[in-house]
Amino acid sequence: MSVDFRKLKSFVKVVDAGSVSRAAGLLRTAQPALSQQIAALESHFKHKLLLRSNHGIVPTEAGLILYRHAQLLLKQIEQAQIDIDQSTKALAGRVSIGLATYSASSTLSLPILKEMSTLHPQIIVHINDSFGHVLSELIMTGKMDMAMIYGSGPIKGVKLQPLFREELYLVSRAEPAAKKPTDEPLPLSALADVKLLLPSQGHFLRRLIDESLARARVTPNVASEIESVSALGAAVTEGLGSTILPASVAATASSFGGVEVRRLVRPAIEATVSLCVSDHLPLSEPALATRSVLLTVVEKLMRSHPQGIKAV
Repeated sequence: MSVDFRKLKSFVKVVDAGSVSRAAGLLRTAQPALSQQIAALESHFKHKLLLRSNHGIVPTEAGLILYRHAQLLLKQIEQAQIDIDQSTKALAGRVSIGLATYSASSTLSLPILKEMSTLHPQIIVHINDSFGHVLSELIMTGKMDMAMIYGSGPIKGVKLQPLFREELYLVSRAEPAAKKPTDEPLPLSALADVKLLLPSQGHFLRRLIDESLARARVTPNVASEIESVSALGAAVTEGLGSTILPASVAATASSFGGVEVRRLVRPAIEATVSLCVSDHLPLSEPALATRSVLLTVVEKLMRSHPQGIKAV
C-alpha cells in the first residue's frame, strides 16, 4: 500500500472534524470508504493513529506526528499546484517604452522586441523614439511606462537609473582614399569652419554640443537643424554637412551607410543614458517583465564593448 495525498487529506480532515462521519460529509465521501483509508494508513505506519473518546475521535501521539507532517506535505503540494498553474498563464498586456532620439538606446529597439517576442509573446510592446516628446513628462503623467533618456540628474516625478555613457563623434561623408582624414582624434576647436547638421536647440544633444563647443571657444556653423534620423543620414551622405552623434547610431542606421566617424576631444562630448520610470506610479507585472528584458539587453550591449559606449 502506498501513502497518497488523498489518504493524508482524509486523515487531516478526520482529525480536524473530530468525527469520521462529519469528515465524510465534508469530503463528500462514504463513511466506510473513509474508515478504510484510515485503516490503510494505520496498517502502513504500523501504529494506531486515532482513538475514540467521549469527545469524538482524537489522534494518538503517532497520529499527532503524522498530522503535522501531513499538513506540511499538503500545503507544499497545494503551493506546487499554484506555481504550476501560474507558469502556464503568460503575462499579457501593453507596455510602452520611450527611446531617446539620436541615442544608442534607439539601436536597442530591435533586440528588445526580439527578446520580448521570445519570452513574453502576449505582451504588446509600444516603442516611441519620435521627436517632439519630453519622455520624462510622459513617464511622470503615466502616459508611458518607461524610457531610456539622456541625463542622470534629478527630475521631479521620475526616478533615473544610469545605464551607460556614450561618447559623441563627428560623422561625415566618406571621402576618397586620397582625401581621407587621419584616425587621430579631432579637437573641437577644429570644427569652427565645419558645416554642421544638428538637432534643434530644444534637444538635449544640441544643448550638450553647444555647451561643449562654447567651452572650446567655437561658434557652431549650423547649416540645418534636422529632427529625423533618416533625413540626417541622407543629408550627411550627400555631403551637405557633418553631424555629431554617438558612433553606434552612425554604425547601425541604414541611412548612414558609408559615413566616417572621428573621435572628438578637448573636450570630449559624453552623455549619460538612464532608465526613467515614475517615482509614484507602480509598474504593472508586464512592465516589470519588460524592464527586466530591457536591462538584460543593455547588459549584453555592454559586454560587446561597442565603440563609444562606456560603463557608468
